[in-house]
Amino acid sequence: QNHDGQNHDGQNHDRNILSEEPLEVKIFYPDDVILIDSRHLERHIPRQRYTGPRQRPFLALGLFIATCLSTFFMGMAFFSTEFNDSGFPVLSEANVKNGLTYSIAVMSILLFHEMGHFLQSRRYKIPASYPYFIPMPLNPFGTMGAVILQGSGVANRKSLFDVAISGPLAGLVVALPCLFIGIKNAQVIEFDPDQAGIIFGNPLLIDWIADWYHGVPQGFILELNPLLFAGWVGIFITALNLIPIGQLDGGHILYTLIGKRAHLVAKFMLFAAVSMMFITQKPTYLLMIFLLYMMGTKHPPTEDDSVPLGKGRIILGWLTLAFIFIGFTTDPLLDPDEMTPKKTEKEEDLKLVKLFNVNHASINLNERFRYLPDEYNGSPASPGELDKSYLSLFPDK
Repeated sequence: QNHDGQNHDGQNHDRNILSEEPLEVKIFYPDDVILIDSRHLERHIPRQRYTGPRQRPFLALGLFIATCLSTFFMGMAFFSTEFNDSGFPVLSEANVKNGLTYSIAVMSILLFHEMGHFLQSRRYKIPASYPYFIPMPLNPFGTMGAVILQGSGVANRKSLFDVAISGPLAGLVVALPCLFIGIKNAQVIEFDPDQAGIIFGNPLLIDWIADWYHGVPQGFILELNPLLFAGWVGIFITALNLIPIGQLDGGHILYTLIGKRAHLVAKFMLFAAVSMMFITQKPTYLLMIFLLYMMGTKHPPTEDDSVPLGKGRIILGWLTLAFIFIGFTTDPLLDPDEMTPKKTEKEEDLKLVKLFNVNHASINLNERFRYLPDEYNGSPASPGELDKSYLSLFPDK
């Protein structure tokens, strides 16, 4: 009590509570402003609402067409077997078909991804630009993806979650069928480091599907086709976008799940990525890490972080983030010299069958044929001669 007999404990308690709460500045819309001039005349100035990024439909359309052309050219060049004297792929029927197949597939994946974001933004009346595709004819993909510009601080926790997660899920709707069909039509070939060109490292998901469908043995690889390559690009870009850092889709999703604790996760992920580069001495993700660092690892607050997500969205969010473990690879490009496959017994048997030109059903080929006398190595032999040689080496059998 003070000398007036008044109790100020409640006021001090309120001050303490206010001092513990962080200050967040959110977007608000003022009412109409009324100006009164010297003649006491009133003028009404309507309030200014944030209308979002400037819409540039012709720029978006031009970039989309340019990206279609760049992916078509790279798809045609990457799978071409016919080149002119200048080193460019000729416009043959096979080359055009390969270019169109890859371009249509990869552009559909990217378009579905971006439209997932765009349509959800329109649903929640969040200001957003048209998708701006990024053509890149000098890299094997033919594109660097696409971006949508959105107004920050307008979406609440729930609407931001829906906008962020809709892009990756919509892209996978197209990427997974492309991947399945591409793997189904792919040829299993023996890996030859001397003839290998660009070797792409597979995420776990692609390895699992390939082993399930083809049973790819060690020392053999799947020969890329346009549809398989588009599926690979779609899976890789989706997983890359789900990394929970800053303004990536994964950064948005994680912030809506755990709030400001996502900032610590983002810093750890960035530190881990830099450490991995120094340990492996592979600067594969150097440019991306630099861009993420410049954009910042902290996620800005939403319009209302207290809006509940519900159990369904929380489960879906964690499952979507878990896709990183099966869709991402730390080595998207492999060095053929580092791939030294070891032959299995089955592969040695198949090689012997081809070498000696014998019927596999007429003789039991296994490890013992590695000990054939030198006179049989590289020379044709009949099944009977092989039987005789086998019996001389293993008389007890």
